[in-house]
Amino acid sequence: MEKTGIVPVFYNGSAEISKNVLKACYDGGVRVFEFTNRGSFAHEVFGELSKWSAENCPEMILGIGSVIDAPTAALYIQLGAKFIVSPLFNPDIAKVANRRLIPYIAGCGSVSEVGAAQEVGCDVCKVFPGDVLGANFVKSLKAPMPWSNIMVTGGVKPERDNLKSWFDAGVMCVGMGSNLFPKEVVEAKNWGKITELCQYTLNIIAEIKK
Repeated sequence: MEKTGIVPVFYNGSAEISKNVLKACYDGGVRVFEFTNRGSFAHEVFGELSKWSAENCPEMILGIGSVIDAPTAALYIQLGAKFIVSPLFNPDIAKVANRRLIPYIAGCGSVSEVGAAQEVGCDVCKVFPGDVLGANFVKSLKAPMPWSNIMVTGGVKPERDNLKSWFDAGVMCVGMGSNLFPKEVVEAKNWGKITELCQYTLNIIAEIKK
């Protein structure tokens, strides 16, 4: 996450579409990918994607997002999730993840939540929703807590000014969903466009970090 600076966030009920999107990101240089637990039988799609990814995208670190309780986290860990992401902070998830040495990235909307998440072992905290809290929130949080590793999700766009505002504020990485996977592009199965968007975004982040 720190090296590439981006975590694509994606869900689709089709395993085939999900495989193609994952491979398009992989070809674009992405090495961390968050599939989200958002639809019926999402765990079945993830299980298939996890096996496929291990064989076809061997360097990809595949995790699961939108996890709000410990039983769901345990289910996805059994299916091969390498990290767990939540839209909220649930310390029960931390217990399950820590036992299996799986990183838990808790969703936090306040400085106190970030501090509480760090207490239970969250090395990375997700500031969410980013479009509501804004880059100034991250900057203000990092001032008294400079050790904090922050991932922001929500309102992140593959645009230089947007990305620069987040990284200048001090985020470690950004999570990016619909703006990286435009609906019309996925529907058209234009996987090459997704690869281009990933490469473009990674290049911008690399320049900003320099």
